[in-house]
Amino acid sequence: QLQLVESGGGLVQPGGSLRLSCTASGFSLDRYAIGWFRQAPGKEREGVVCINNSDTDTRIAESVKGRFSFSRDNAKNTVSLQMDSLKPEDSAVYYCAATGLTTGQAMCTVDSFYYWGQGTLVNVSS
Repeated sequence: QLQLVESGGGLVQPGGSLRLSCTASGFSLDRYAIGWFRQAPGKEREGVVCINNSDTDTRIAESVKGRFSFSRDNAKNTVSLQMDSLKPEDSAVYYCAATGLTTGQAMCTVDSFYYWGQGTLVNVSS
């Protein structure tokens, strides 16, 4: 069964850091385009950081530029989202997503991705 599982969410104070991880089972992430999305209560799901399958193009939301970064660990079949200088407005459920779609540009819309994790909650609060 193809599955994505996120981990690493939690409560953090403003200005702090968290590292979210997403591990795949049933398929190899190194050939897939990856997206990290988030959804706050009452808001639509939005793309935060997305990368194409060849790691040649990345899209980062303006609201997180300079604070969030993406990485892959192919040996562990895991991708990560490093989040620094967190703000209360970063609070949301964070999802990782994957697609086998091969594109030159990174896609960062919900309908571009086929596989989704269950989400992990990030709460930035003092």
